[in-house]
Amino acid sequence: MIAPTSHQRIQTIAKDAGGFIYCVSSLGVTGVRSTITTDISAMVNLVREVTDVPVAVGFGISTPEQAKKMADQSDAAIAGSAIVKIVEKYGKDAPKYVEEYVKEMVEAIKE
Repeated sequence: MIAPTSHQRIQTIAKDAGGFIYCVSSLGVTGVRSTITTDISAMVNLVREVTDVPVAVGFGISTPEQAKKMADQSDAAIAGSAIVKIVEKYGKDAPKYVEEYVKEMVEAIKE
């Protein structure tokens, strides 16, 4: 994981990473956010200077528009808290709602 406050450490963290790199989009705790103000492009570019490992952006992504914006600047968008909220709301009936939500997110990213 690379946080927006990691400035000088971004390249050090990235050069030793494997799998994928999770770039944290916002300061604070995880959860749904209405806006994301971090300069994701700059963070992703610093990572890409030292590695070919895929870069995913998460923390606060909850809308198709946010997912599209983050995926346009990286290799993936992560919307974990939003899915947890759906599961919390619908319980055992959640899978169909999660599927609908994920389809909306994927459609937005493909546009």
